[in-house]
Amino acid sequence: MIEVVLLDAGPLGLVTNPRRSPQSAACAAWLQSLVTARVRVIIPEIADYEVRRELLRANKTAGIARLDALTAGLEYLPINTSAMRQAAAFWATARQQGQPTAGDKTIDGDMILAAQTVTLGVADFVIATTNVDHLSRFVTAKLWHTIAIDMS
Repeated sequence: MIEVVLLDAGPLGLVTNPRRSPQSAACAAWLQSLVTARVRVIIPEIADYEVRRELLRANKTAGIARLDALTAGLEYLPINTSAMRQAAAFWATARQQGQPTAGDKTIDGDMILAAQTVTLGVADFVIATTNVDHLSRFVTAKLWHTIAIDMS
């Protein structure tokens, strides 16, 4: 059984979206199934930042309130120096391999998320995302809806 699921901005945005779509409702139900199964679900600070900045820009107060409630109810993983140094190493490696994960002048949230995950120090984890391409080169990442929890 998966020990830890970290939420990327995609699933986090779906769950906190005040306009319920079939996809956001499915994601919310999936997240609830993780919590019910007592899976350790973590919101990385970089994912919170990516979702929160857009909610603030669009003045979506209901979405901000939902995000605040979710971050209060789940484990929150702050960014620390170790994660930022690891993110810089991932960023450099990707460019040395000729496969950058973002533009040269961007902060590259995917590398920060991958680094936060690695520096967490757990062996059995997965990042739940809507785009595995950049993350899966450095850490285990799967589309959120493909992550099944064994309830037996």
